[in-house]
Amino acid sequence: MGRPIEITRFEHSAAELRELAARTQDGAVVRRLLAIALILEGHPREEAARLSGMDRQTLRDWVHRYNADGVAGLSSRWGPGRPPALNEAQMEELRSLVLEGPDLERNGVVRWRCADLRAEIAARWSVTVTEGTVGKLLHRLRMTRLQPRPYHPKKDAAAQETFKKPGAGLSPSCGGRNGGARLDLGGERPLNFWWR
Repeated sequence: MGRPIEITRFEHSAAELRELAARTQDGAVVRRLLAIALILEGHPREEAARLSGMDRQTLRDWVHRYNADGVAGLSSRWGPGRPPALNEAQMEELRSLVLEGPDLERNGVVRWRCADLRAEIAARWSVTVTEGTVGKLLHRLRMTRLQPRPYHPKKDAAAQETFKKPGAGLSPSCGGRNGGARLDLGGERPLNFWWR
């Protein structure tokens, strides 16, 4: 077994590291701070690692990070992640494409679906994405996949307004415990509705 790595930073004492651990919200950083504090107090590396819930080799790696960067080096580092499928210019072009809607002759659809947008993205930018990714891209653009209610070209606006009025065309026919109403549509006989 080799010689343990010595701690070369002494700007914090073991007590100061424990106080800092008490104020820290990240549990992983707290464990690392307490392990370094145990080493500064003179505990063997094996015991300090066991009490902190890590392996001796892992503790050695954190000692290296502490020597290089101090307390800030004990925070977890995250990689940049996968680059986005579309850059900002392409995202803005996608936004305008969705807002303008599809061209029936060119796109062959009357409204955009995620599958249609997926094909359009592949044709424009040679980027292959899934339908779920298209939904996530729309969500990043603060757009929704919800569609408005369909509009029938032969709808009668006057009939809709009459229907919206409460009790339009209904006249009460009797009172008491039982209720009823009469609907006169201008035909031969009015319709009677009864309920209990």
